[in-house]
Amino acid sequence: MAANAPARADILEVISNLSNDEVFTPPKVVNSVLDLLPEEVWTDPDLRWLDPGTKTGVFLREVTRRLMQGLAEAIPGEVERLEHILKNMVFGIAITELTSLMARRSLYCSKDASGEESVIAMQASAGNVWFRRSEHSFNEQGRCQECGASDSQLERGENRENYAYGFIHAGARKSIEKEIGMNFDVIVGNPPYQMESDGGNRTMPLYQLFVDQAKNLNPRYIAMITPSRWMAGGLGLSEFREAMLKDRRIRNLIDFPDAGEVFPGVEIKGGVSYFFWDRDYQGTCEMTVVRGNDSYGPTPRQLDEFDVLVRDNRGLEILQKVRGFGEPSITEVLAVDKEFGMTSNFSGWHRTRKPGAINIYLSTKGQRITGWIDRAKIEKSKHLVETWKVLVPKAGSDGGKQIPDVVLGKPWIVGPPSVCTQTFLFFYVGSEAEARSVESYVRTRFFRLLVSLRKISQDATRSTYEWVPQQSWDREWTDEELYAKYGINEEDQAYIARMIKEMPA
Repeated sequence: MAANAPARADILEVISNLSNDEVFTPPKVVNSVLDLLPEEVWTDPDLRWLDPGTKTGVFLREVTRRLMQGLAEAIPGEVERLEHILKNMVFGIAITELTSLMARRSLYCSKDASGEESVIAMQASAGNVWFRRSEHSFNEQGRCQECGASDSQLERGENRENYAYGFIHAGARKSIEKEIGMNFDVIVGNPPYQMESDGGNRTMPLYQLFVDQAKNLNPRYIAMITPSRWMAGGLGLSEFREAMLKDRRIRNLIDFPDAGEVFPGVEIKGGVSYFFWDRDYQGTCEMTVVRGNDSYGPTPRQLDEFDVLVRDNRGLEILQKVRGFGEPSITEVLAVDKEFGMTSNFSGWHRTRKPGAINIYLSTKGQRITGWIDRAKIEKSKHLVETWKVLVPKAGSDGGKQIPDVVLGKPWIVGPPSVCTQTFLFFYVGSEAEARSVESYVRTRFFRLLVSLRKISQDATRSTYEWVPQQSWDREWTDEELYAKYGINEEDQAYIARMIKEMPA
């Protein structure tokens, strides 16, 4: 290349994602993940490496590049070294036929690994990048027993992609075992995250199945990228979260609350993270949180200290201080989801008052609405109709993506008799004065910080309020009073101010 010629962009740095489900990993991110592995893996010619959810082949390529450097002493000849690595050490399981071709192009410089243009002559056209059309195992309810996919949501036809990823389906794993084996020392990658659920209004997570299957193979090391929602929420992730939090083999966890810092232009609610798992390690996890140019950690953490993972290392110290008071949770006066049985799109209300009607509070097109509903239609939680309420929207900010964060929508005081739809959760008390006291408490930064420690997505469910202690409802609460009560020092106060936006009355 001429001295003044512009540097060529790495195609894998600029290639577009197929979808939010199949996110391509930039090489610099791959290398950050690989940096977590111990140095000796790059000098050991006997290790077998696997990317179980290969897309562009970037993990395989970067592993190969590092091995070419690390094995220079063990295998001096470059041709012999590359041949040994590609034939005996580096393997991939592609997620689609298209990505299998991309991965082979990245690894062998040819989609035909046995062809003349391949950097080495592999025995088979696929090389060590496996792909075969796999099949789901549907039960009587029309749902795959292995990945949870619905029969109704998948493409039909022999040549259509059916998203039965080979690594997480038993039938395919038998073929993989025969063709490339399933005994691996190091498993790395960025697996598919999710699959659209029925109706397209929810998504079924998949990444946890890749992590679980990787552990089942019992390699020496695992390093993977996943969404961070497992830490405190996510559909069907309770067992996975419990297992991850209790797993003492996780040595490192790097968390990015804003996924755009890892995958520019991609929105993944709750952020993303990557972890390093060491089969022979038992101990605390070194956790780091990265926000822009700021990196907090690594901090030694016992991941299962609570039922969810507190991502914020500094907020954890404040939480421990508050919980030391042993006070009851504010959830004792907090409604459950759909307390009155009415969903967010409930239509059985009217805009004009009729005899026997009571107020109903809801949201339409982002606007708070006061309507009327016949009292006779209220069949659930009738005992709460006559209470004073402080409504708080369930939908808030996106799990701390933007800092400072408001965390929750503005509270709304409503009197009896009244009900609301699923759009809101509500605190219930006996008088207007008590309601005003609760409302002032919700507006404090202190309150919303404690909520934020359990809130990993836009939805603020009842459980996200678990760590907020109750107060006496005889005054208007301020941060200053709360800081004095709980011994929150000036440094912690400054930190809270940086993290949580002020919410005016």
